[in-house]
Order: sequence, then C-alpha cells, then structure tokens
Amino acid sequence: MSAQNPFPHTLLVSPADIDDMGHVNNVVYVRWVQDVAAAHWNALASEELKAKYAWVVLRHEVDYKRPAFLHDDVVGYTWVGEFHGARFERFVTLKANGKMVAEAKTMWCLLDAKTLRPTRVTEEITSLL
Repeated sequence: MSAQNPFPHTLLVSPADIDDMGHVNNVVYVRWVQDVAAAHWNALASEELKAKYAWVVLRHEVDYKRPAFLHDDVVGYTWVGEFHGARFERFVTLKANGKMVAEAKTMWCLLDAKTLRPTRVTEEITSLL
C-alpha cells in the first residue's frame, strides 16, 4: 500500500465518541488511527504471521483538521513508510463525508509475539505491507 493506493477502513461514530462540544473527541481519532492500522495488518497478515509478531505504538503525531460528528461517514486510509530495525512508520488519514478531519504519522515497533521483545522488520513484513 502506498499514499497513491492506501488501505481503506470504514469507522463508526458512536454516541460515546461525542464530547461536550458536540463533535468526535480528539482521543477517538487516536483510537481510529490504531483501528485502521490493525485492520490493515489483520487483512493482509496470515495467521502464522499474526502468531509470530505483535505491534506496539511508540509515537503518534496527529493533526486535527476539522471536527467529525455523530452521523458522519468516516473512512480511514493507511499506508506504510520507512522502516529501520524494529521501527516502522505508518500514515493514516481520516475523512468524514469525504473531507479530511485528521491525519497522523505513527511510529510502530515490531515485537516477537512470544518474547514481547523488539525484532527486526524483515522482508516478509515489508513485502506484505
């Protein structure tokens, strides 16, 4: 997947996502960034890879562009960037009714699922994503 061909994932706005100002709370956007990344991994990775590896977030950078509301149609789009060692860069854009509401750059760390220790990103991962 690339910025020109991102992985799409539909998100649902629930009443619990709405804050006192009547729009989606900023914390929900962070959850959505993680949900989109997880959906991408789960759609592409084999059961063997899912049993072998786990991911943890090291850093989120989120730019909020405009609010989303309860009945909006929200779609997240993701693609991966550069990797080094166990670290992998991921990008997510969130759109409500076709308009950008947020964009994020997240740094993930690949873990060995058994030891929960960082492990190098291999060709089997980069070719998949």
